[in-house]
Amino acid sequence: MTRAEVPKRAGIVDAHHHLWVRARHPQPWIDPVTMAAIDADFEPADLASVARAVGVTATVVVQSIASEAETVDLLAVAAGDTLVRGVVGWVDLTADDVAERLGRLRATPGGERLVGIRHLVQSEADPAYLDRPDVRRGIAAVGAAGLVFDLLVRQHQLPMAARLAQDLPEVRFVLDHLGKPALGRPEMTEWARGLRALAASPNTTAKLSGLVTEVERSPWTTGDLRPAVEGALDTFGPDRLMYGSDWPVCLLASSYRRWVEALAELLGDHDEADQALLWGDTARRVYRLEAS
Repeated sequence: MTRAEVPKRAGIVDAHHHLWVRARHPQPWIDPVTMAAIDADFEPADLASVARAVGVTATVVVQSIASEAETVDLLAVAAGDTLVRGVVGWVDLTADDVAERLGRLRATPGGERLVGIRHLVQSEADPAYLDRPDVRRGIAAVGAAGLVFDLLVRQHQLPMAARLAQDLPEVRFVLDHLGKPALGRPEMTEWARGLRALAASPNTTAKLSGLVTEVERSPWTTGDLRPAVEGALDTFGPDRLMYGSDWPVCLLASSYRRWVEALAELLGDHDEADQALLWGDTARRVYRLEAS
């Protein structure tokens, strides 16, 4: 498969991207010097122009800041957009009224498209954050509401995530960015061990997303990504993996199209049934998306 090719299929689901307008929801994590490529606003029309060009017909937009107000706005976007079919939002997991907060979000315009909740665990200073009783109580409420909990963790946090998934079997968990593997570094052995521990719980799935920004050298090659993609396929299998662009964050290292081309090359040996799962069917099932 050449770099100019994209998957010859319709109905791709992009299970992970972001949208933001900074005047409404500032993104303080964006460094204007080192992250100049994303120091801008990114709106639905910007996404549609690059996603539809490669065959994407449905997406899941994911929160980027710890704000219920951002989630309300993302749900409103989903209500009026034919591409965005699901929203992974945010609530304070430590609050005593997580169920009620989820109910209020579902009552807003687009609330029926709330499919999951995420917290920026990767940034938590507490090394046992997901072991805390108050956090686990909140995550259990997310699961009881029929929603997915997206795990945004770094690879050293995978054992903690594995304990959580094992202890809360009634909650569906989705690992973002494969746990941010240390591509090209000796720590990949630790990542593989942590990924296997998480995958041992059948209530877990993972996203093939966010890998291009984990490669330390530039420019990256498809070969740099291969150990993570093949390791994930061996560990989870196609029926528990889904494609995600991580747009616009991916623009720090890649265009939207180039990441799709690279992943298509890495998945090229898989049969049509596996391809259908990886490019869309797993995401539709896990996030319970409308027909797309």
